[in-house]
Amino acid sequence: MTRALKVGIELPIAERRGRDDVPSWAVITEMALAAEAVGFDSLWIEDHLLLRPDGEPPQGLWDGWSILCGLAAITSRITLGSFVTCTAFRNPALLAKMADTLDEISGGRFVLGLGAGWNETDFLAFGYPYDHLVGRFEEAITIVHGLLRDGAIDFEGRYHQARDGVLQPRGPTPSGPPIMIGASGERMLQLTARYADIWNGACTSPERVAPLRDRIDAACQSVGRDPTTLGRSVAVLVDFTGGQGIPASFNPARLPPISGTPTQLADALHGFASEGVSHVQLTPLPMTVESVRALAPVLDILDHRG
Repeated sequence: MTRALKVGIELPIAERRGRDDVPSWAVITEMALAAEAVGFDSLWIEDHLLLRPDGEPPQGLWDGWSILCGLAAITSRITLGSFVTCTAFRNPALLAKMADTLDEISGGRFVLGLGAGWNETDFLAFGYPYDHLVGRFEEAITIVHGLLRDGAIDFEGRYHQARDGVLQPRGPTPSGPPIMIGASGERMLQLTARYADIWNGACTSPERVAPLRDRIDAACQSVGRDPTTLGRSVAVLVDFTGGQGIPASFNPARLPPISGTPTQLADALHGFASEGVSHVQLTPLPMTVESVRALAPVLDILDHRG
């Protein structure tokens, strides 16, 4: 029986974020292989460089793209996705080449999640300009999309250039990996409607989906796109803390998590599917292999419901 929606899980790559320690490659590997074994559809890795939660010491992270390449090599079935890559951190033409290469390593199992960035610390600590984020993103997605879909582009903008650029060789997906854009602002939603295969948003209950769905539908219609051709995905926090709650530093938007028994969690995920969501990215707290395995019964319930 086919699941009502695909279910992915975010893996930890940051120190003291979702767990008490620095997740080693051995820990990340264990979680990834456990997630593939119990039946998750996808694995997701964030893209930050440095975090400075209010009142806490800085939090460092492993490089997400290096981790994704490692996961592509050790897994065989599960989809891999960037959650989401900030286009400001890499030359966009190079980013397209990286995406096609990762598509090759994974055998066509990669989803390129992209966003404009928001965390000022990332930018300033590593020397990236923190201005005109959406304008810079618009030029970057034009180059990335052009290279992945057409294999070539000749572009000169205010922030980025790719003169007579050609993408060779090509990975196993003829038009490059699917592009997912994380967006909520009006300009970003317009760019999502124009360039993305999948839209991604933060939405922790089915009741929050409808207004977001209406906005992305309107964005599609404004650019002449059939809204049904755009996939819908949402990020969802899952509280396994036993009543301790989600730390504010992990959840600055104060989005309420889902929690409860496997049946209650499955009900919540089925509710997302009923609202038109085709894929969810779960972030369990704590981010441990035990949490991965605790979600296995939820997947079983969804499998039997269809």
